[in-house]
Amino acid sequence: MDYKALHRFADVGPRKIRLFADLVRGKNVDEALQLLRFYPNRSAKLLLAVIQSAYGNADDRECPDPDALIVSECRVDGAPTFKRIQPRARGTAFQIKRRMSHIHVTLSDPLEETVGVPATEAPAATAPAPTA
Repeated sequence: MDYKALHRFADVGPRKIRLFADLVRGKNVDEALQLLRFYPNRSAKLLLAVIQSAYGNADDRECPDPDALIVSECRVDGAPTFKRIQPRARGTAFQIKRRMSHIHVTLSDPLEETVGVPATEAPAATAPAPTA
């Protein structure tokens, strides 16, 4: 079973959070939490909170073994951007973009990861090469 959590409108740009999302994707929950706990970055703290929330959802729904869960999906999408104006010299203006992001985390059982993958089909038979 999948256990999900998301943080919408996080006040950090998606490029900054994706570094840590790539770091924890596919890892065990305990390992992911330990990795993120000691980073001083704000985006690591936000991602840590979302993973802890998904872990809490698994515990609340009475997952048989919540410590064996893995981070199967860790996705960071862009959110709406606040646009501001910075006055500059000679009456011109520069635009300031305050980017936000949506963080999606899904935890799943490692057994479901291997069972849910369909078997690869045999490659189609190719015609023999013509001989000259």
